[in-house]
Amino acid sequence: MFRRFRRTGALGACAVAAAAFAGAAAVPAYAHDDGGKTYDFTLYAKEVPGPNSQESGPPPKVGQVLTFADDLYKTKGGEKVGRDGVICGVIRVSGDSADVTCVGTIVLNGGPGGQLAAQALTHFDTSNETPAAFDIAITGGTGDFKSAHGYVRSTPDGDYNRMDFHITS
Repeated sequence: MFRRFRRTGALGACAVAAAAFAGAAAVPAYAHDDGGKTYDFTLYAKEVPGPNSQESGPPPKVGQVLTFADDLYKTKGGEKVGRDGVICGVIRVSGDSADVTCVGTIVLNGGPGGQLAAQALTHFDTSNETPAAFDIAITGGTGDFKSAHGYVRSTPDGDYNRMDFHITS
């Protein structure tokens, strides 16, 4: 339960979890009159197990800090196109539910390329085997995403999280 909570409670969950495409597989960008661009694409995040990863454990506690990293893929098990790193803090626990606030950085390889800063405050039912989808705010970026804003919809999808990106830069 704890690992499932950690994975879905973070950006990459909380996970948190983006990437770009290289060459001909580049993310399509739609230009705006003001010179900005819109990027809409989907990636799949899979947690990179840490040295102390566990499938289950005690329920979360207020003040507990969770960290994790994901590899990011174009398709499930396909080409790796990026990575992320997320740190989360449990800020409220009530029965089988918890609020978690997370911040993370998403590294995008190829074109477009750069980093995205993201954050979320998310409510989870820790007893639910299939957590609900949630949105992650894009709060900034570098490189091709230097003035990025938008959101990522994270949806559990088996051993992965489906990450639907909607970015304006």
